[in-house]
This record gives sequence, C-alpha cells and structure tokens, in this order.
Amino acid sequence: MKTTRSTIFGVNRNILVCLFLVLSILAIYGQVRHYEFINFDDDVYITTNAHVRSGVSPESLRWSFSFALKDGNYWRPLTWFSHMLDVSLYGMDAGRHHMSNVFFHIISTILLFLAFNRMTGALWRSAFVAALFALHPINVESVAWVAERKNVLSTFFWMLTLLLYAVYHQRSGILRYLAVLFAFGLGLLTKPMLVTLPFVLLLLDFWPLKRIVFQRTGFFPLADVRRLIFEKLPLFILSALALVVSSASLEGMRNVISLEDLPMKIRLANGLVAYVKYIGKLIWPSHLAVYYPFPEQIPLWQPLTAFALLFIVSIYAFGNLKQKPYLAVGWLWYLGTLIPVIGIVQVGLWPAMADRWVYVPAIGLFIMLTWNVAEIANRWRYQRVMLACLSGSVLTALLIISFFQISHWRNSVSLFEHGIQATGGTWMMHNNLANALNAQGRSSEAIRHYQHALELEPPDPEGVHYNLAIALTSMGSLQEAIEHYHEAIRINPDYADAYVNLGAVLARLGKTAEASRHYFEALRVDPNFAQANYNL
Repeated sequence: MKTTRSTIFGVNRNILVCLFLVLSILAIYGQVRHYEFINFDDDVYITTNAHVRSGVSPESLRWSFSFALKDGNYWRPLTWFSHMLDVSLYGMDAGRHHMSNVFFHIISTILLFLAFNRMTGALWRSAFVAALFALHPINVESVAWVAERKNVLSTFFWMLTLLLYAVYHQRSGILRYLAVLFAFGLGLLTKPMLVTLPFVLLLLDFWPLKRIVFQRTGFFPLADVRRLIFEKLPLFILSALALVVSSASLEGMRNVISLEDLPMKIRLANGLVAYVKYIGKLIWPSHLAVYYPFPEQIPLWQPLTAFALLFIVSIYAFGNLKQKPYLAVGWLWYLGTLIPVIGIVQVGLWPAMADRWVYVPAIGLFIMLTWNVAEIANRWRYQRVMLACLSGSVLTALLIISFFQISHWRNSVSLFEHGIQATGGTWMMHNNLANALNAQGRSSEAIRHYQHALELEPPDPEGVHYNLAIALTSMGSLQEAIEHYHEAIRINPDYADAYVNLGAVLARLGKTAEASRHYFEALRVDPNFAQANYNL
C-alpha cells in the first residue's frame, strides 16, 4: 500500500501518534488500577471527607462552591466535584479513582500534541514533546496520586484552551474566542495555577503563531503587541478574579506560614535553587519522592550559582531570539509558569520543591530540547535514522523508569519507605509510614517510626504523640500510651480526641473516675462529641 504524506500504511499519522501515546501511557500507568488510596491528602480529599464521600448532591455541590474552610485547601470547586462524581460512579474503589487521573493525563497528552501540531505543522516534533510529557517520571506524582486530581484536571483545561486558541488563530470569531474563555474559566475553577496561561498565549503569539513579527528596525510593532494584549484582557481579568478569590478563601486558615517563621530571603533563595534542581531532575530523574523537606538553611553559593545558571541560559535564549525563537518561548514558559508555586506564599507543609509543580512548566523545556535537537540534526548525514534511534532510546528509558517509579505509589507503606530512602526522611514521612504500618497491624514497626518522627522535632508534635499512643495501646503498653496522651494534651489542651482515647485507656485499667474526667474535658472542647458522650 502506498504511503502518502499524511498517512502511514493508509492510516492517518495523527491517529497513529495518538494511538501510540494512549498505549504507552496505559502500559506504564495501567498498574494503578490495583493501587490503594494513600494517607497523605487522599484522606482530606476523599476517604475521610464526608462531603465527597456522599457523592454528587445539591448539598455537596453547595459545599464545594462555598467559602467554607476545607482543611487548609483554597477554593477549587470543580476539583471537589470531580472527586464527588468518582464516588457516585465508583464508590470507594481506589483503583478506579486512580484511573480517572490516568484518563485526564491521556486526554491532556493528546490535546497537547494536537495543539502544537496545529500551531507548528511539525508533526513529529509535536509528537515527541507530547511523548515526553506523557512518559517522563517526574509526572508520575501528578498522575498516580489521587489527591492530585486538581493538577491533571486543570492541565486538561489548560491543553483544551491551547487547542481552542490554535483553532481561533486559524479562523478568528467571537464564538471561537468565547470557547477559549470558557475553557480557561473552567480551568481556574479547578486550580488557580492557570493564572499564567494568558502570558503563555502571548508567548505563543510570538512563536509559533507569528502574530508578532520583528520589524526591520529589530523591534516589535507596538500596535500589534497592544492589540494582542487587549485581546487577552478578558483572560487577564479572569486570572485576577481567580487570585482574589483564592486569597480570600485562605483567610481564617491557620496554616499560612508567616514571614516571621520563614523570611522572604529564604523563600526566594530556595525558589532559585529549585528552578535549577527541577532541570536536573528532568535530565536525570532519580531520587524522586513525594516530599522534599524545606531546608533550614541555604548556603549563599547555592542561590548565587542558580541565578548565574538561569541568567546564562536566558542570555543564550534571547541572544538567539530571531534565529531560534522557540528557545526564548520555551524558557519563559518554564520560568513563568513556575512562579505561582515558587514559594512566595506558603501554606501547610510546604516542601522545598515538588514533582507535581513542574507538570506543566516542564513542557517549556521539552519544547526547547525538541526543536533545538531537530535543528541540529539537520546537519547530520543520516538525520531521520539518527533521530529515530535517539528518540526511541530516550522514550524507552523514560518508560522503564516511570514504570518502576509508579510502583512506589501502590500504597502508603511503599510510598513513604521509598520517600525516606530517597530523601533521608522527615518527621512527616516517618509519621505517615508509621500510620500505614499500624493500620496493617505492624504496630512494633510503627512505634519505631513514631519515635524517629519525634526525634526529628516536628513543629506540632501532639499528633505524633497521639498516634504513638494508639500504637502502644494496640501493643498492650498502656502506661506508656497514657504518658504520650498526656504529652499530646499538654501541648494542645483542646485535643478532644486525645482526651477520649486517654479516657478509654484509663477505663480499661479500672480508673473510671479519672476516665470520666477526661471525657468531660473532651465535651468541654466539643460539646457534640458523640464518642465522649457514648463512653460516659
């Protein structure tokens, strides 16, 4: 059968690329169908969240769109709705919740390929960028972690907006523009990180869409720039509204880290270092972990070196602005889309960096790499063969590494054991691993990790003391358990659960009067505490 320019063996090349992307993703992520929820954020988003566990209902929808405090989470109603929909469809089948994430990753990958293929006309380069996005191990966290639904779902709307914008560019019209605006708005309802997307669209106006072209004087026509900025004005307004709403939803939360606890200079220094570390992990994806602890101190040479490296790359990218515009576009894509998570504002257990945060920003680096290597290859004697071998080797290596990286996410024990091995461990990792071990009945192992967590001096140790007391109780070490319950209460006098559990242990020892006193203390903190009333 003849192979035409647009087909291979009579099959459209776009379809073949999409089929390859789907099958390769399923080959590595299909294993998550048998994975469990983990005890890090999956509980907050799904397993212990009464609103989500009730499925889709008028009451749960009102809660998701309300400004009610949601365990330290900012306003993202569509994310909550997606979890509720999963519960309505699958119940608490963890494997199917995982597969919903895989589905969105597949669709986002295809949309990324279609958008860049439409914008550039470079099918194989667009396919390779999409394949890097599909298979890179640094993206495993976003896909294999159910709680990161917000990341894969918002990225779906990001890619959909890109494709709709490419369609709008080819044939502008009010309905096509409204489609772009609508997709972008839905993305903001999922995760406010999409606020950088209008800037990315301006970058794409320069390259590859060439809506901004250099004049002979070497400058951009200001009229064109103003026109394109004005065109994006509704998108910028939506971004501003999303920032205002997200900030308002954080008011009243106690887990926003103050500048007194973590000065701005430390945050900025860590941000500079993180920019370079992400690049290192994209080039050599090793020691990937669910949590990278925030450093207590950062040597001055690290941010200075990071700034120098970023500056050198920037000079190179902008020095080749006319000859290789994709370098500047990809570089600004990477730098700009990471700004929302660089750590200027920090909430909760804010890590030094996180694999999930580079899910979209890494695409900018993939663009730089793909187009630059392709242009260099134009000088090779056996260009197509060499590029095919090189691309195949890279994608095969990424596929294998990702397959094994995904296996760490099968349950909480395997995840945190790997995390401790990769980073040396933090009190949170040891505490969560101990919780998982205790849930499996491996209390003696759990006790060792709780003790290790306390040795690492957690900022709020009452929770670790409480968990350790539960494990000691299951082992029959009641006196030791009582000591740790008392310590948890000493640190937090309003720890209602600790009062109730302490009362239960005292009751087992026949100390009913003392047990009753602790039950009354629990009711002082929470008059509607059913278990305290029942025990009394």
